[in-house]
Amino acid sequence: MGYPSEMLQLIGEVEKTRSQRLGQTIPLLSLGKQEDLLREFHPDYREGIKRPISAGPNKGDLACNELVDLLESKSRIDPQQVDLSPELSVDVLVVGGGGGGAAAALTAHDNGANVLLVTKLRLGDSNTVMAEGGMNVATSPGDSPVKHYIDTMGGGHFTNNPGIVKTLVLDAPKILQWFEDLGVAFSKNADGTLQRTWAGGASYPRIHFVADYTGMEIMKVLRDEVLNKRIRYLEFSPVIELILDEEGKCGGAMILDLETNRIFPIQAKSVILATGGIGRLHIQNFPTTNHYGATADGLVVAYRAGVRLLHMDSIQFHPTTAAYPEQISGLLVTEVFRGRGVHLVNSKGERFINELETRDVVASAIIREVTERGQGVTTPSGMKGVWLDTPLVEMKLGPGSMERYFAHLLHRFSKFDINIRKEPVLVYPGQHYQNGGLFTDEYGETNIPNLYAAGEVAGGVHGRNRLGGNSLIDLFIFGRRAGEKAAKKAKSIHLAQLTLRHVEDFYKALEEQGIDKNVPSPILLPDYRYERALEKIQL
Repeated sequence: MGYPSEMLQLIGEVEKTRSQRLGQTIPLLSLGKQEDLLREFHPDYREGIKRPISAGPNKGDLACNELVDLLESKSRIDPQQVDLSPELSVDVLVVGGGGGGAAAALTAHDNGANVLLVTKLRLGDSNTVMAEGGMNVATSPGDSPVKHYIDTMGGGHFTNNPGIVKTLVLDAPKILQWFEDLGVAFSKNADGTLQRTWAGGASYPRIHFVADYTGMEIMKVLRDEVLNKRIRYLEFSPVIELILDEEGKCGGAMILDLETNRIFPIQAKSVILATGGIGRLHIQNFPTTNHYGATADGLVVAYRAGVRLLHMDSIQFHPTTAAYPEQISGLLVTEVFRGRGVHLVNSKGERFINELETRDVVASAIIREVTERGQGVTTPSGMKGVWLDTPLVEMKLGPGSMERYFAHLLHRFSKFDINIRKEPVLVYPGQHYQNGGLFTDEYGETNIPNLYAAGEVAGGVHGRNRLGGNSLIDLFIFGRRAGEKAAKKAKSIHLAQLTLRHVEDFYKALEEQGIDKNVPSPILLPDYRYERALEKIQL
């Protein structure tokens, strides 16, 4: 396949400017210019893409339209027709089989709890396994948790929860040591020390990584730990509703067996939601880097139960996702390329932004280059993007560097006869992360007693823009903290009569606003039928 002739001609422009660009320095934008760029070009600022939530604890708050549609829909079950006699009772129910869920289950188990993990797909199928870049830990000479804190707060435009950010930066070294003890094969120097690299918005190189498949390596190790410790788990078993008791405490969940369509309750003294994000809703019809199961399930069921949401008007669009070939549109092209000095260039071979600005700024600059300035590259099917000049990896780091640091992406593009050692990659922003989520404390506990959240489903730590490298460390820190507290607290919890009255109350609140939607939520799986795609475009 490879690049068509018209794109190869533009690659020639990229090659002509390489030697000149190697000596070029582009300063970071001033705060005022960053804000102007975001307001004019970032997708979050477009008109008509958000609306107020009509009912529930965040009534009147803005959120993206796609999420509000689900929050204002009805449950998959009739709360008056459900038998809540539990088929199974446990101390801690973990919902989600990615990194956050596995970390929570392992920690709860180690603290003496009777644990069950349920997951919508297979154990390990999650955004975690797709994480390429790595995780932030302040280990560089001169770096510190204080500097990590300042970078994180600044990257989030100081809308982050300061207490949770403090927990993140102080606990990060403990997680790194935990993974070292478990045998995660982090990339190391010849002397055995851990390698580190840069991410946008960071004042020091603090990304710790396993080539460009960090999440896959970590998830492999965690999955083996879950299996070795014989922690019980159910696959193809998503949550479709939370269960409360008559005192308002979380007491379990309704589970759907996707293989049989049977719905059944599980009673639990504590529930930990680690259900991931929102990407497969395709916010504003952007392609997404997200896993197939990222359909906002945890947000929906927790919101109906009365959990407050935070910053759900803010979505992260990763600057560099594949724009060609179309078969892998939305594939994450890791930020570590830019951390290694790879340039973003337009159709004339010109750099147009400091590549280590924060993600929202870089994404906005790319959109500006393509739309306002008309300096993008157009594919035969009409998709647009800019070049990520990947051959600079081996020019700067030497022969063999691409295999050493970017083996996964080298392999993925080679399937389409594109050699990223010699040819640049066409990229454009894609929907990557929900910056907000469920409102929690530093242990992941929500405002509903005995209900916890960890990872992307939880909000607060990232504010309105996440720094690269902070998501992996976030989900493991708060997965472990939630698992520990849930297990210890479960020893003294006594549940009252179980009920789904909160679902009925939510229905009444919708009816008072004249809302009566027939689409059941959570949707569980994205709908890619042709007719549904046309309907969404028309909307």
